[in-house]
Amino acid sequence: ITDTILPELETWQSRPLSKCYAFLFVDCMYVTIRDGYEAKGYAVYTILGYTLQGDKEILGLWLNESESKNRWMQIFDELKARGVEDVFFLSMDGVSGLEAGAKAIFPTVVVQRCIVHLVRNSLRYVPSKDYKAFTASLKKLYGAPSLKACQSQLESFRQQWSKYPGAIDVWVRNFKHVEQLFDYGSAIRKIMYTTNAVESVHASFRKVTKKGAFPQENALLKVLYLRVKELHAKWAEGHIQNWSLVMNQLLLLDSLKNRVSHYISIS
Repeated sequence: ITDTILPELETWQSRPLSKCYAFLFVDCMYVTIRDGYEAKGYAVYTILGYTLQGDKEILGLWLNESESKNRWMQIFDELKARGVEDVFFLSMDGVSGLEAGAKAIFPTVVVQRCIVHLVRNSLRYVPSKDYKAFTASLKKLYGAPSLKACQSQLESFRQQWSKYPGAIDVWVRNFKHVEQLFDYGSAIRKIMYTTNAVESVHASFRKVTKKGAFPQENALLKVLYLRVKELHAKWAEGHIQNWSLVMNQLLLLDSLKNRVSHYISIS
């Protein structure tokens, strides 16, 4: 009975996409699939897009035995084949090679490391007794009112927490992703600085996949697709909060205003 959804699923997976997405959020989650007597964790690749009209859209679902930069490149290539010409911002959690893979397909995309993931990564090197003070210092860093204040706060942060060099190194290596946030208005920064939007989608997926292993890939995809339909129906009731402010800030950027105007005029 459930196989009746497969033709609809296949049509959805290959449907034409919008020519331009202002924001893409990419992430993986793992779900167990049985292979004979063995249960394996499979990576579910999810891409959530924000259109220029302020609508949310899950572009597709892809399965693989693990998360890899090569698979991400294949997925971006598929998006281009399905009609995507331009992406302004892409938020990710830091998979090695993903940034280079995305730029190989969409050369002008701005790739943003998720700040929340950087916080989590650096906390691995900090004892729990210092979590509260450490995260308070970090918030002054990425939440600074200006780029100059942010750069100044980095030096204070390095001195204050010099006893945890592993934690400091996480931020020094990725500081360009903090600095580039200040190239954009506050409404744009609020959207691009984290992958929480797609992680929220995965939280919704986990509610329907947590009960056990799936017998095959199609069984998993059917359940996830039905959840996607529910999410799309929910999102159709409204637009992303403060989207008009985001669009105004995009149109003020010299690097984006012509691209924004072009895709608005043909949409």
